[in-house]
Formats: sequence, structure tokens, C-alpha cells
Amino acid sequence: MIAPQHHWHEFATPGTLANTFARRIADVLTEAVKARGKALLAVSGGTTPVHLFKALSDTDIDWPKVMITLVDERFVPPSSPRSNEGLVRADLLRGNAAAAHFVGLYHEAATVEEAAGKAEKALSSLPYPFDFVVLGMGPDGHTASFFPDDPELARPLDLSGRRIVLPIHATSAGEPRLTFSLPTLIGARHLALHIEGADKKQVLEKALGDGPRLPIRAVFDAAKTPVEIYWAPKPGEKG
Repeated sequence: MIAPQHHWHEFATPGTLANTFARRIADVLTEAVKARGKALLAVSGGTTPVHLFKALSDTDIDWPKVMITLVDERFVPPSSPRSNEGLVRADLLRGNAAAAHFVGLYHEAATVEEAAGKAEKALSSLPYPFDFVVLGMGPDGHTASFFPDDPELARPLDLSGRRIVLPIHATSAGEPRLTFSLPTLIGARHLALHIEGADKKQVLEKALGDGPRLPIRAVFDAAKTPVEIYWAPKPGEKG
């Protein structure tokens, strides 16, 4: 396999990464607002982006003209400690960024399929393409909610698919999820992967080489521009 194009940005600490990455995202969003009067950002959940969210929330940009959504979400209400929306509201939609407009993926419904349908309607009017998409990656090589053990993984990865949001059932996910489709995500003007720790670095390097065919590789292979990788060791690790 030919290694996909990407740009690797390595930092000494997660804090240094967060501050530099936040400035990069803020610059892109500012350029988007100047060019088209609005900006659209998609972020990921989990523990990795907490420092990034706090750094980004302090940046001085025209937040009322910025729309924020999530790359994926668990089928749990925002009050749940497992909710990505809850994380974003607590750590990103604060300070200066409290003025941004947030549109979540979760909708109360009897099933995740019904919730995905509601999300599809709610998100169809966003000003696509995304100006910036920030992806994360799990130790199993999943990104967004594209899990290796999903029996229907081909569906959200289908580049000819027309759905914006899809329901996900994967045992390793822990609960049903909602995710933006691969074609919607890779349409972004800027696409980045934020990971930390030697373990994830090793997983990614193998996925981008001749290692196992993991979902994260599908993103790199389909991306229309080189993916920006932001990595730092965890505290106590060597770079």
C-alpha cells in the first residue's frame, strides 16, 4: 500500500499541543467568517480534547458566527457522563466560545435509528462543507464512530452514500452511537487528527503503513487534502 499524504506535528506536552492547535483552528475559523460570513467546526469527544477545548474557548474570534457540532455521539442524553455533547458544553462552550451556536447529534427517541433520522433533518441545513474537522482515534484504530467490529462498517464508510448521519451498532462502542458519514467528514476544508500517547502513535503508524486495515486508514485514503496530525506524549512519556 502507498502511504497516504499527511503532515505530522509533534509537541513536547499536551498543553503545548492544545495551545498551538487552538490557534490554528481559530485562524481557520476567522478566515472562514471573513470569506463567507460564517464558519462550521466539528469536534470529537473523549478525554483527549479537553485541554484543546479550554484553549480554544479562550481565543478571541467572532464566535457568534461560528457553528459547532460533533463528529459523533453516543446515544445517551447530554446529562450522561458518557455524552460528548455534555463534554463540549462544559469545556468548549464557555468563556468567549459561549457565544457560538451548537447543534448536537443526540435527539430523544425510542431507537438510535430514529434518533439518526432526527439528526439528519436537524443537521442537513448546516453551512457545509466543514471549515475544520477535528478527529480523534481509539487504541483499536476507530475514529468518529467507525469501529473495526461494526458488522455494517461499510455503510458509514461508503463514499457514494448520501446520508449525513448514521446509526452505529458495534459491541466495542459500549452503546449505540450516531456518526457523521465518511464522505461528509472528508469534505472538510481542513481535516486533522488529534491523538496523544505512545500507544496511539504506534497504532497510527502501523495503520498508515502495512499494518492492519483499520477504520482510521479509510479516512486518510479518502481525504481530499493531506490530514494534519497533532500528537504529543502523555505526561511521563518520552517524545
